[in-house]
Amino acid sequence: MRKVIGIGETILDIVFKGNQPYAAVPGGSVFNGLVSLGRLGEEVLFISEIGNDRVGDMIQSFMEENHISTEYVDRFPDGKSPLSLAFLDENRNANYIFYKDYPKQRLEVPLPPIEEDDIFIFGSYYSLNPALRKRVCEFIEYAREKGAILYYDPNFRKAHAHEAIHVMPSVLENFEYADIVRGSDEDFLNLFGETDLDKVYQEHIQFYCNLFLTTRGEEGVDLRTPEMKLHFDTPHVQPLSTIGAGDNFNAGVLYGLLKYNIRKRDLPSLSAEDWEKVIRCGIELAVEVCQSYDNYIARRK
Repeated sequence: MRKVIGIGETILDIVFKGNQPYAAVPGGSVFNGLVSLGRLGEEVLFISEIGNDRVGDMIQSFMEENHISTEYVDRFPDGKSPLSLAFLDENRNANYIFYKDYPKQRLEVPLPPIEEDDIFIFGSYYSLNPALRKRVCEFIEYAREKGAILYYDPNFRKAHAHEAIHVMPSVLENFEYADIVRGSDEDFLNLFGETDLDKVYQEHIQFYCNLFLTTRGEEGVDLRTPEMKLHFDTPHVQPLSTIGAGDNFNAGVLYGLLKYNIRKRDLPSLSAEDWEKVIRCGIELAVEVCQSYDNYIARRK
């Protein structure tokens, strides 16, 4: 059975409505999508790190309940598990404050088993952070050597926009590692100061990675490949929270690649109909998550 392996941050999101805490849920960009894939019955491994504290215990228990292997999660004794405060605005988009206390030695975990046509997902600032970059690249290069499909979501937030020029070599290297790049229009505005997706693709991405997906909230999803320009509408919904929307779009795309048995060698020759089936899976999961305060889809019975 093919599996999904992810690397990224694990954090406890405390969600505020107005000035009152409303919910506390384990989160993290790659993590959110992996929880949904675990709930859909896929085999999921996660490479991450949490403190050896009560918050870390909560997150580890949650992972076990959702069928995510904890074998590759570093429980560090020095420092504390990270927290984020997520304040929802009137459009149900979140503004964040982060609290982090990591040790000097990080990601002290072995390489996981990865086989040909497994899927490896990475992204966010976690994959660019100079303190982690060398170690993260070891995992990415290992996944590439093993023949996995590499899926990269820059998830580059406004809080890091001032660092864009400094991390750009790592961003471009990630594009080069990736078989598929998926980002939001906001990511590319923060990275390149550009919202025209054709310009983003032609000037910044195509040289490194041919397959490019952009999500633009209510304005839908766009695909660019050397042969295709496709647009997919998204249904209009009244969101409760958009925190996990992009993460679960990723999960849906990965689920579609598995469901329709699309392998690494098939990616360059996928038809418009193949892409539509895969992307519709992404849209369905994103829409479901927007209609709850959770960062992931509901548990399946």
